[in-house]
Amino acid sequence: MHGTPGSRLGPRPRTFDLHKLGIRLIAYDRPGYGDSERHEGRSVADAAKDVLAVAEAVGIAGRYSVVGRSGGGPHALACAARTPERVASVAAVVSVAPPVEGFDWLAGMAESNVSTYTLIKDHHPDLSQLGKVLARSAEDIRRNPSSLLTSLNEEMPTADRLVVADAEIRRLLLRNYLSAVGEFTDTSEDPPHPTGWIDDLVAFRKPWGFQPQSIQKDVPVLLWHGEHDVFAPLSHFHWLADNIPGATAVLQPSVAHFSALPALLPILAWVRDRAEPNFQR
Repeated sequence: MHGTPGSRLGPRPRTFDLHKLGIRLIAYDRPGYGDSERHEGRSVADAAKDVLAVAEAVGIAGRYSVVGRSGGGPHALACAARTPERVASVAAVVSVAPPVEGFDWLAGMAESNVSTYTLIKDHHPDLSQLGKVLARSAEDIRRNPSSLLTSLNEEMPTADRLVVADAEIRRLLLRNYLSAVGEFTDTSEDPPHPTGWIDDLVAFRKPWGFQPQSIQKDVPVLLWHGEHDVFAPLSHFHWLADNIPGATAVLQPSVAHFSALPALLPILAWVRDRAEPNFQR
């Protein structure tokens, strides 16, 4: 499950490394991204039905594991909560938590995120202002795929800057962002609103459609986070760890949000290992 914004072409381990682990990795564009049509008003929970449909379309009749990074984290947890009979194990990596009463959701978050989410709060259900802001960002990405990382550079902790400076990771991120918003076409019309990006952000800030507390203990869940994350603050990790029964919570010192990218291979190995008892049922 890709991040926000993102696409099925998001960063992933090399095919050779996946083969050594015995993992078949399947990714798809969430509604409104890449080649997927919009599902206006979708909730986080709707992802569970989409994942099930994708699994069945590619011939998976039994159980499967789900890994979600960043904005994909809540959607991965939705699969554990809504389709536990099909999900063998789950990892939510640098994920945000749901917007529940008494939890300061924006505390510790980068200012760029705070300003974007404030637009939702101040104007909902009218999303035109949010659409205009993200349309400009999407147009910048189409013209120059590195523009998003450049705009975030000042907010990034040093650990994140070091990760995105890696040439291969940066190449995969830029391909991911461009696939999410589409190719640039020179036109006099206003740029189209990036509906997948908009709908992700709105879905995170409204009820998710499931309670993380409802995830059954027999579905192994890994929560992986970096202690210096400013895009999904540490308080979100602690909330999820406190509210998902039996979750394995791994907090990595001295790393941040984008550090999840080089960690994907051992995370995939974790869900594979925890899935094996479920595959034998």
